[in-house]
Amino acid sequence: MTFELSREHEEFRRVVRDFAEGEIAPYAAQWDRDHHFPTDVVQQMGKLGLMGLTAPEKYGGAGEDGDFTSLCVAIEEIGRVDQSMGITLEAAVGLGINPILTFADDSQKEQWLPDLVAGRTLAGFGLTEPGAGSDAGATRTRAELVDGEWVINGSKQFITNSGSEITSCVTVTARTGVVTTHTGEQRAEISTLIVPSGTPGFTVEPAYDKLGWRASDTHPLTFEDVHVPEANLLGERGRGFAQFLATLDDGRIAIAALAVGCIQACLDACLTYAGDRQTFGGPIGRKQGVAFQIADLEVMLRASRLLTYQAAALKDAMREGRGPQAAELKQAAAVAKLYSTESAVSATRIATQVFGGYGFMEEYPVARLYRDAKVLEIGEGTSEVQRMLIARGLGLPVE
Repeated sequence: MTFELSREHEEFRRVVRDFAEGEIAPYAAQWDRDHHFPTDVVQQMGKLGLMGLTAPEKYGGAGEDGDFTSLCVAIEEIGRVDQSMGITLEAAVGLGINPILTFADDSQKEQWLPDLVAGRTLAGFGLTEPGAGSDAGATRTRAELVDGEWVINGSKQFITNSGSEITSCVTVTARTGVVTTHTGEQRAEISTLIVPSGTPGFTVEPAYDKLGWRASDTHPLTFEDVHVPEANLLGERGRGFAQFLATLDDGRIAIAALAVGCIQACLDACLTYAGDRQTFGGPIGRKQGVAFQIADLEVMLRASRLLTYQAAALKDAMREGRGPQAAELKQAAAVAKLYSTESAVSATRIATQVFGGYGFMEEYPVARLYRDAKVLEIGEGTSEVQRMLIARGLGLPVE
């Protein structure tokens, strides 16, 4: 039994770290201030192969040389210097590429994946709506099949990578009818459709003015009589609910990796500051009140990293046909996401406290980390949803 990543994974970590420190870290604060989405850097991540870590070689991906663990390493390292670019990578692969790679037919894969995997384009995942967040089954967006075309009406909100100049499409969940369950109850039939950017009636609304992740691309979307071909159905009709649940399981592990990067950044910053900042004739790091808080960061980091990479290893084992049941992966993903993201929020609070008044100033990175961290507890399943999933996994009949 080992609790370490492989030599190949650690070598890959150094490659991504060098890229992150050279191409992202020097500019991250300015991008944040300007709410600037650096398209060129996103495409550089593609050229480095980061978008294709879980994709087959036939679409330009890493094939057998890549895995989900490698993706988590990349997200952690990018997120260590900039959470905005970390979530851009996470969403590009987990929410953009993954649904198409997993559920699309060969024709759809050939149409969309090569450019997505290369990082030349991005795709969004249109799930959340104004009235359907954690209750994603309450989707109100509708799609009606008329003369060989789907006609879509509705709206989505908080959609990442949905409105950039390189966004090629958005996969959208919509009500496509009504089905009757085995108990005689009627419920909405939810399906997923691929909507190309620029389709008439598909409007990308102005970007949000966000608390954090300011350099990421996030928009509300509106669909007014949007026509797409019948062939743009992603996977089987009526399987949209199951599709997005599977997508979110993978995404939760990746968000946990992003949280690990945030905790690591807090620890790195605090160690440097505690050694440099002088009070009462010595560095503040010799004071127990400071040192003990930094020690807590190390505990959070180690526990979060272990939970995250355990879940990633389970995901890789399942992909290779030698892994656990889906329920075990779902439980591991929820545990990793819950603990790591809540630890990240605590870590930024501790880091801000260690920095004192300077931690409240935007010239120091802990202020940006403090703003960025909170959404980790919300996106891709809130902490409350994770606790519900974990309780259900334990056999509790929680609603």
